[in-house]
Amino acid sequence: MSHEYNAIIIGAGVIGVCTGFELAKRGYRTLNMDKQPAAGSGSTCNTCAIIRLHYSTPDGCAMARESYFYWLDWGRYLGVPDEMGLAKYVNTGCLVVKNDRNHDLMNVMAALDELHVAYEDLSAAKVAARFPWLDTRSYGPPVTMADDRFGAPSGGKIRGAVYIPESGYIDDPTLACHNVQRACEARGGEFRFGAEVVEILREGGRAAGVRLADGSTIRAPVVVNVGGPHSAIINGLAGVLDGMNISTRPLKQEVCHVPAPAGMDYHQIAPLISDGDIGCYSRPTTGNHILIGSEDPECDVLEWVDDPDDYNTGFTHQWETQVMREAQRVKGLGIPGQTGGLVDLYDVSDDWIPIYDKSDLPGFYMAVGTSGNQFKNAPVAGKLMAELIARVEGGHDHDADPVTMPLKYTRRTCDIGFFSRRRSLNPDSSYSVIG
Repeated sequence: MSHEYNAIIIGAGVIGVCTGFELAKRGYRTLNMDKQPAAGSGSTCNTCAIIRLHYSTPDGCAMARESYFYWLDWGRYLGVPDEMGLAKYVNTGCLVVKNDRNHDLMNVMAALDELHVAYEDLSAAKVAARFPWLDTRSYGPPVTMADDRFGAPSGGKIRGAVYIPESGYIDDPTLACHNVQRACEARGGEFRFGAEVVEILREGGRAAGVRLADGSTIRAPVVVNVGGPHSAIINGLAGVLDGMNISTRPLKQEVCHVPAPAGMDYHQIAPLISDGDIGCYSRPTTGNHILIGSEDPECDVLEWVDDPDDYNTGFTHQWETQVMREAQRVKGLGIPGQTGGLVDLYDVSDDWIPIYDKSDLPGFYMAVGTSGNQFKNAPVAGKLMAELIARVEGGHDHDADPVTMPLKYTRRTCDIGFFSRRRSLNPDSSYSVIG
């Protein structure tokens, strides 16, 4: 392994490997390091890997649309084979239910119109005709199981939904990370696993590398924090927290894995469902099962975690709550007697919009606050970070004049300042996993 690098990327989850890949493509000698044993074996391995186009902001929709084309032609993006095969995109379409929290999707539809994305604006009656196995009664706003209203219709039908045909999921998110690792290595990038960063080195008033828990040091003039749920700890090591208006912290999430209703070939007929009326999202998965996650309704108490290396990894009452909420919508869905699914941490920013930015320490960069809604955007996030780093290291003042980047497929310009660490809380955000 070489010990002369232009950039160290702390993290080898999906955004970390894409950042390393894009920097390597520009000629940087890169080293991705991760305390986990392999690429994508941290929180990325437990993502639902959903590829969707609906976000609460136009910038979010545009970034998702741009990224969609990379997943659609994954092999071309990578440019090299992988001995383990390539991750696959599975198209299911996505049904997004209208509700107060998403403003009946008016902003989403306007963004999709601007991006020339096809969609169908469905009434409740049309939803029932298209998906007769869905209960189209309204149950919202969501309440907890302790509330007497839990599980009871709140009156009338849902206000309709938007169906977006070009949506789906990646069948193996860990394999996707391995694919990008191989592509990065083909460009000269290196990887080191089982490596825990305990210090950000400084020299001449800027970042100069890292010190690891084993006492070794690795030097580079650029260090990029893509540490997922550990991002705030790494920012603390760099001493950059005081220069941030937006912070990040780890949030425990539970994703349920339950059998589809008896006699239903769910994997063949079901789309992704984003349903703020019941407070859940879901997608089909192998074995004729359903993955069910939370859209973080206002009634739920979120479980923030102080130490990402020491938290309750078991299921709680939240698991049953989410399955019962989904059963309000999916006719015949049973409540298994045994819990199953995923428990992991999200790296969440204050407004659930990621930070892709420089820091107050020259040479130290951040791609943080990304969990829950940025897996799909990883290829573009990698390009965005590479562009930002190249421009700032070349002398550009990103804080005074935010760097912009042309988007290849949507033919738009991305203002990277939208993701600034110094921004105010975005009032248009959903303040949930939707982003």
